[in-house]
Amino acid sequence: MHRPPTAEAEVAAELAALRPALGSRYAADLPGARAAVLTRLWRALAHEPLPWITGRAPGRDGLALRLADGRRLEGPPADPYATDAYVGAVRLAGTVYDDPARLTAALGVPRGAGFAAELGHSVASLALSRAAQEAPPEAPAPWPRHDWEWEQRVVDGHPYHPNCRSRPGFSVAEQFAYGPEHRPVVRLGLLPVPAGECLVSGEWPGELRDGGRLLIPVHPWQADHVLKRSGDRGPAARPLMSLRTLALPDGPHVKTALSARLTSSVRDISVASVTGAATLSAFGEAVAARADGLLHVTRTLGAATADSPDLAAVLREAPGGYAGPGERVVPVAALPLTGLPRSAAWSADFARLALTVGLRLLEAGVALEAHGQNLLVVLGPSGAPLRLVYRDLADIRVSPARLARHGVPLPELPARILTDDPTALRRKLFGSLVGGALAGTTGSRTALAEALASAVRHLPRTPDLAALCEDPLPVKALTLMRLSTEGGGDRWAGLPNPLAG
Repeated sequence: MHRPPTAEAEVAAELAALRPALGSRYAADLPGARAAVLTRLWRALAHEPLPWITGRAPGRDGLALRLADGRRLEGPPADPYATDAYVGAVRLAGTVYDDPARLTAALGVPRGAGFAAELGHSVASLALSRAAQEAPPEAPAPWPRHDWEWEQRVVDGHPYHPNCRSRPGFSVAEQFAYGPEHRPVVRLGLLPVPAGECLVSGEWPGELRDGGRLLIPVHPWQADHVLKRSGDRGPAARPLMSLRTLALPDGPHVKTALSARLTSSVRDISVASVTGAATLSAFGEAVAARADGLLHVTRTLGAATADSPDLAAVLREAPGGYAGPGERVVPVAALPLTGLPRSAAWSADFARLALTVGLRLLEAGVALEAHGQNLLVVLGPSGAPLRLVYRDLADIRVSPARLARHGVPLPELPARILTDDPTALRRKLFGSLVGGALAGTTGSRTALAEALASAVRHLPRTPDLAALCEDPLPVKALTLMRLSTEGGGDRWAGLPNPLAG
């Protein structure tokens, strides 16, 4: 039977035609990319509440999973907070698998075929991203001159999502042209739309107006694949970690609609998020003031949509403006790439800063989604963590009851972000900040436990802190979300609490 080419083979063929000199490096990077994605997948299989896994127990390799069909899946013990690739292979019913896509296909679970294809893309794109980097220097790379350069040093993507580099719908040429880790300059399009047909929030700048028309920045991939029109020639910009958000030459960042599924989500911009952008931005600034100077929230300068999630853009101030003399603003996801020593003392200081801010805002009624991409840290000249910067308020959660208790006025915010459920609020903050940003920085359960234990000793004892110290740590069940047959929305897993014992 003829088997269709794998994503690995498709990328190899495109690479041979486009940049043949990288072919051998790409092939050499494939085993490591498979292990990196398999490690993330094994974490999910070991810890997420997947309905077709009926039991977990010690096994001869460390951990054995019992499947609903009676088969056994065996692999090493799974550290849910590890960020290094340590799973080279697992055994399903006695057969060894080192390829996460083939393993997922062999599991034969609902929606598994589509997920397997995405994992194949994740492996191939990750190997391509690694192969295209310059040979690693013997000494750490010098600190960049521009803040956006930090974002382009994050090559491997999400530290825990199996789809860390999945870019289905992107050719190899498009990955080179638009992927931040490839350090391209992206020429945005400007699509003119009559102002009367647009919704605008905040101040839309004069340079993006043409008489009675608004010029909406459009990502070239979106223009080619979704809108089928490119508009006028726009500014040259630098893509950031999220790929669809780019740094403009004069400083602001522009978030564009990108209707492609990257990791978990299709990256469009809802009409509701545009209409509420200015109000939410002002609310974020007011809330940040409660952190006594330890937190800055980047302002939304303007947002516009042609009444469509496929044609919209948000302009946001760049976080680098919050650095003082000798200071640098670094996304948390890029902290392991700074060359700073990953000492226990530094990790404890950073955890204390992050938890102080996060818990103070949570007590007041605002749960930040403070993962490694949204959260940035201001580093002093010595590398010490001084303050935090937060960007993109679209997915925070707000408790009207807690705000009222603290005398904070509640503006008209999108209904989907409002909740008084303490579990929902804690999941949002703890899953992103502790299970994402802090875990991804420390890199293991042991290191995370040490940093948290040192930090929590200095924090006020509140019901939220008690939950953090005593309950399982909630994180998004990323694989369950991709395989769920019950529609969209967040699903959650409870990881072993790093503070237990």
